[in-house]
Amino acid sequence: MLVVKPSGAKSWVLRYQLDGRRRDMGLGSYPEVTLARAREKALEARRHLVDGIDPLAARPVRAVTFREAAIELIESKRAGWRNAKHASQWFSTLETYAFPLLGNINLDAIETNHVLGALKPVWTEKPETASRVRQRIEAVLDFGSAKGQRDGPNPARWRGHLQNLLAKPSSIRSVEHHPALDWRQLPALMATLEKRQGGSANALQFLILTAARSGEVRGMRWKEIDFGTEVWTVTASRMKAGKEHRVPLDKSLIGLLGEPGAPDALVFPSPSDPRKPLSDMALTAVLRKMGHRDVTVHGFRSSFRDWAGETTHFPREVIEAALAHRLKDKAEAAYARGDLFSKRRRLMASWSVYARGSIGDTVNRPVHMLPD
Repeated sequence: MLVVKPSGAKSWVLRYQLDGRRRDMGLGSYPEVTLARAREKALEARRHLVDGIDPLAARPVRAVTFREAAIELIESKRAGWRNAKHASQWFSTLETYAFPLLGNINLDAIETNHVLGALKPVWTEKPETASRVRQRIEAVLDFGSAKGQRDGPNPARWRGHLQNLLAKPSSIRSVEHHPALDWRQLPALMATLEKRQGGSANALQFLILTAARSGEVRGMRWKEIDFGTEVWTVTASRMKAGKEHRVPLDKSLIGLLGEPGAPDALVFPSPSDPRKPLSDMALTAVLRKMGHRDVTVHGFRSSFRDWAGETTHFPREVIEAALAHRLKDKAEAAYARGDLFSKRRRLMASWSVYARGSIGDTVNRPVHMLPD
């Protein structure tokens, strides 16, 4: 039959039945494929059916290059990624480290030596990046195998294959942690920070006192804040773990936010463009101006974790929930369905009392749970 779509596009389709299932097989678009050529293709397909072969399965698969397959894979995953940046990160990584060598090679021709050629230049220099590149090369090749575009074992697989040819990434260089301020020094820093004016200084104070991530604070919008219950709700799409996170606030924290704006407006916008969030470097610049070049913004989460673990009686799961961490123990996580919000509110109140207390009163004094 000739199928005409609402757009006016025309294509030939053969409808057949095999094993009780109806199938439609495209024979090409009209007028590129003539009626005579469509009849030839249909006859060839019927011959396969006589032999009990599905003509769709027997149709030869077009050779696809690694680059083409990678782009198709990224597009197929785009809708499922909670962060829109994932697609650009995937493409950028492959474009930088994989495409120069693998991009124009057909998927079915890629072998172990090709994969090694792409990985070895960065394997020892940038082990974390190289490991990510390997995983993405493996994913592209698996994608091609699933579509019938290549056969055989995946040459980018780690276990039982590349692990015998490359050093383990973790043995090359230990994981670098974000430099953090010792929790004992925090009250002194806060005393200085509270004297500074401006959105960047307020955002940094808010970040420290909520133990939130930089992106969560900088991307905060007014509609996420419930002033009545004093709760900030970060949507799942903005959370690293992909799960909605509630953060307890108090009057002093709300005071750092300034006058409320439109629901969709940013709480901490860029001074140059209110449509864009404050940059992470803006928070770092505040620290540098205060003479703290040896710590990072993200490191304050570690400061909070160390303080809570060393000086309070709050359970570990409450502290981890405050940091929006997923529990590593899957069995424990399966039962931990609540967010321990009331306990976290007391924990964060205690953290605020410590961080904002006078230096002499707090630096050497252990902090315990506030009463219920």
